[in-house]
Amino acid sequence: MGNPEKSSGKEKGIRRRGIVTVENQKASLNRFSPRPGALRSLYDSLHDMYGAQPWWPADSAFEVAVGAVLTQNTAWSNVEKAIDRLKEADLLSLSAVLDSDHDTLAETIRSAGYFNIKARRLRNLCDFLARQGGLESFARQDLEEQREGLLGVNGIGPETADDILLYALQQPVFVIDAYTRRLLQRFELAQGRESYEELRAGFERALEKDVELFRQYHALIVMHAKEVCRKDPQCGRCALASGCPTGRYSDRRIFGLG
Repeated sequence: MGNPEKSSGKEKGIRRRGIVTVENQKASLNRFSPRPGALRSLYDSLHDMYGAQPWWPADSAFEVAVGAVLTQNTAWSNVEKAIDRLKEADLLSLSAVLDSDHDTLAETIRSAGYFNIKARRLRNLCDFLARQGGLESFARQDLEEQREGLLGVNGIGPETADDILLYALQQPVFVIDAYTRRLLQRFELAQGRESYEELRAGFERALEKDVELFRQYHALIVMHAKEVCRKDPQCGRCALASGCPTGRYSDRRIFGLG
């Protein structure tokens, strides 16, 4: 592809002929910008409500990486069963996964659902890590290089990549999931149209780059979404309802004011 036509200063940041300038990309990532202190305040409220969370449960960084693949589109209880079976079959190592045949690996992780797809994705991840010299060698790379590499693995999307980076490799990246989007929208901190990268960048701008903070925040969001901020919100049982627009609206409906 040839060099793009040079733009004048007036044209910077404008999408032209399918080309997105650096300025345009930066502006896009800045679209999610909650009021100062809002995201930290939400974290403090969640932490006061639930306390510290013992997440991610695993005996090794490799187990975390495996769990990140297996947890795609399924409940964690199903992942735990699959990981237990991998341990029983002595398949919870990089070399063991690569040496196993597809059918054996897929059957071992059956409880995680989509087991044929996940077996291929798990093998893709292990192939990639083997080319990097193993997980320990990969852990010594720069964050940007790590993330780019993981996102280049077939079947590894942003959420899975960031799970691995944050929980297995102890890198300060914020994980965005459906629960995060739900909570942000109900607190009217996001509109719902923001991309994954916009939301991730917004959290990372607003908070200090602290691995434990990011781990706890993500875990607390998951806890809150499962306990009360469900698809059908249980605002009457939520200690944060008075500070949440969705919770206040729910109260008004209950009392016939809205």
